[in-house]
Amino acid sequence: MKADIHSFESMAALDGDGIRYAVFLTGCPLRCAYCHNPDTWFKSGREWSSEELVNKIKRYKPYFKNGGGVTFSGGEPLLHAAFISETGKLLRENGIHYAVDTSGSVPLTDDVKTALDGADLVILDLKFCDADNYKRYTKGVFDHFVNVGKYCCEKNIRLWLRTVIVPGINDSEEHIVKYAQFAKQFKFEKYELLAFHTMGFFKYENSDIDNPLKNTPPLDKEKLKLLQSVLDNNI
Repeated sequence: MKADIHSFESMAALDGDGIRYAVFLTGCPLRCAYCHNPDTWFKSGREWSSEELVNKIKRYKPYFKNGGGVTFSGGEPLLHAAFISETGKLLRENGIHYAVDTSGSVPLTDDVKTALDGADLVILDLKFCDADNYKRYTKGVFDHFVNVGKYCCEKNIRLWLRTVIVPGINDSEEHIVKYAQFAKQFKFEKYELLAFHTMGFFKYENSDIDNPLKNTPPLDKEKLKLLQSVLDNNI
């Protein structure tokens, strides 16, 4: 089986346990107003087979000894759920586990369930905690995300939650309390807030894509710390 892969990050340290080999797959059903990687929305990079990819990853296995492994990201990796499952089987045969970093923005098909079942960890992007804002800022289907999160909990799949905090959109303490209350329906190991930044703005220009937040500043680091403490105190 083959899939289009946009890029790789060989020594990723923020995408799961330990040192990770991050695989960025192309395509995404969402159009988030604050997306940092709009260049992954469309087909790019080149097509890789599962065997080719595993042969490439195996060279990094010594770096995974302290709990590391592979993280499938994107774009939306679960658009390639069957590819992840096939590749994951080959990885396990080589003693390597994988994580899925997903927005949960796809229907919960049998292929998606199988890809999630094989994951050692799912990192789920909790973009908004209500259907109206989810639709407004991502153009996606809120129930898809909820269904993926609930499935992970039902199957006792390790789950981390993440939310990007954007100035003027979801950066108040009131917003964070609502996120905390919503998240209580899931069984998760940790919930991390991430700061909106402008480092990916050049990608909009290079791809001739309109940037709806081009005048939005990065989130202040101290503001992020404050909001994380509010979240921690309410979950």
